[in-house]
Amino acid sequence: MLLAIDAGNTNIVVGIFDGAKLKKQWRFKTEKNSGIDELHTQMFAIFNDSGISFSEIKKTVIASVVPSIHPAINSFCYKYLACSPLWVDADSTSILTVLYKATTALGADRIVNAVAAFHKYKTDLIVIDFGTATTFDAVSMAGAYLGGVISPGIKIAAEALFLNTSKLPRIDLADPPEKVIGHDTVSSMKSGIIYGYACLVDGMVRLIENEMDKSPLVIATGGLSMLMCDVCKTIKTVEPDLTLEGLYIIGQESV
Repeated sequence: MLLAIDAGNTNIVVGIFDGAKLKKQWRFKTEKNSGIDELHTQMFAIFNDSGISFSEIKKTVIASVVPSIHPAINSFCYKYLACSPLWVDADSTSILTVLYKATTALGADRIVNAVAAFHKYKTDLIVIDFGTATTFDAVSMAGAYLGGVISPGIKIAAEALFLNTSKLPRIDLADPPEKVIGHDTVSSMKSGIIYGYACLVDGMVRLIENEMDKSPLVIATGGLSMLMCDVCKTIKTVEPDLTLEGLYIIGQESV
């Protein structure tokens, strides 16, 4: 079995693949200063819940944008899984040619998403990840990672309104309001965040399309991708497990 770990700024997503099948996945909050003992406790609980033992894991592939937790994850893999983990970077895959100028600064999650999307669709692509940040990644039909865009995440924007104003409340982003024009504070805020980000997404996609001189397929992933797919005109499909699938694909390359 293959263990895939996507360590993001907000959450760590863990997936276990049995062959090409994603058998189990879990999500827990990222604790940026956690050590090996805390990580072992969390991992033991989710493995125990699934009926899978540590000894069944033969390979571990990791995409992380949180350097402070690397020592704990690395130690966990060596001590409890008895394997050397594969940490994804721009040199981890031959599926894409990475044209980013500073490849060491390119987030591993963005590489993994691009690999999974291109492996599946093999066409011109824009991959949008609605995570802590909202990222846009452009991939050509020839298999070139062209670069992309990073903007503040939707939840970050909503939290900023709450933290930096005296009277605006913290809001739930589960559903868009029925109308753009809000008739109370909460619906006005939800409209500004959700429909405002829909305009950002659709506008950014059009700008990227112009520079690519193509009509790429637009794919969304990340925690709020289903919500945003309903309000964005340019998103054509949602791939909720894209990052984990990319980790599996890169893991297979290293066989």
